[in-house]
Amino acid sequence: QVQLVESGGGLVQPGGSLRLSCAASGRIFRLNTMGWYRQAPGKQRELVATITSGGSTNYVDFVKGRFTISRDNARNTVYLQMNSLKPEDTAVYSCNADLVETRWGTSVRYWGQGTQVTVSS
Repeated sequence: QVQLVESGGGLVQPGGSLRLSCAASGRIFRLNTMGWYRQAPGKQRELVATITSGGSTNYVDFVKGRFTISRDNARNTVYLQMNSLKPEDTAVYSCNADLVETRWGTSVRYWGQGTQVTVSS
């Protein structure tokens, strides 16, 4: 069974920084694109950033220049470095991973449990 374990959320003041981590474990033959999403209270879940297995990244406009997504393939881990945080960044941040469990399998998307990020003075 595949599991994604997230960490790094917490309370930070406006302008501060946090780094989120998400480690994938279990039966993983190939780990493909990984990403971060967030969901604020009363709002729909929205994409934050993605990164391919080769390291190509994409960001939504509201985090460009402030957030950086990266990955450590040896550890099956994706990170989200968040700088210059704003109150409107407050949300539950969830990671996902598209992966193939076996040599003969197809790619399936798994989700982490989410971690709370609160930006407040």
